[in-house]
Amino acid sequence: MKNKVYLGFLILFVIFQTPLLRVHAAEFDYKSAEFKAVASQFRCTCGCGQDHFECDPNTCNETKEFKQDLVDMMKKGWDKDKIRDYYVNIYGEEILTAPEKSGFSLAAWTLPFAAIGIAGAGLFFVIRKWVKRKAPDETNETVQDIEEEVEGEILSSLIDEERKKYL
Repeated sequence: MKNKVYLGFLILFVIFQTPLLRVHAAEFDYKSAEFKAVASQFRCTCGCGQDHFECDPNTCNETKEFKQDLVDMMKKGWDKDKIRDYYVNIYGEEILTAPEKSGFSLAAWTLPFAAIGIAGAGLFFVIRKWVKRKAPDETNETVQDIEEEVEGEILSSLIDEERKKYL
C-alpha cells in the first residue's frame, strides 16, 4: 500500500514539475543573470571591443542578432559550455573575451609577461653592476688625496712667496 502511495506522489510530482521546468526555461531574457554569464564571454564582432552583453543593440545590428540567437539557444536548453563550444567552432578563439586556460592560448597570454619580467630583472642587475663599477675604489681615493695635498702645498707656497714680496 505504501508503495502505491509513493508511486502516486511520484507521478503527480512528475506531472506538475514538467510544466514548471518548461516555464523556467522560457524565462531567459536579455536581463537575466544566466544570459549575462553566457553573453559576456563573447566579444562583439562589430569592432567596439566590448562583450555582447555590454554592446549597445541600438547602434550595433550584429549584437541584436547574436543576443537573439543566444536566447533561442538557452530556451532550447543549451548550457553555457555548449554555446561557447558552438561559437568557438564557428569564429575561433578570437570571439572569446578571455583566453582558454590550456594549450597555446595560455602560453600566448603568459609568455609576454614572463619575458618582460626577465628583461626587467636583467636590466636591474646590469644597472647595478654599472653603478658598482663607477663607484670610486680605495686606490683612486688615495691617489686623489695625494694630488689634492700636493696642489694645496703648491698653492700655499705661491701665496707665501707673494706675501714675502710685499711685506
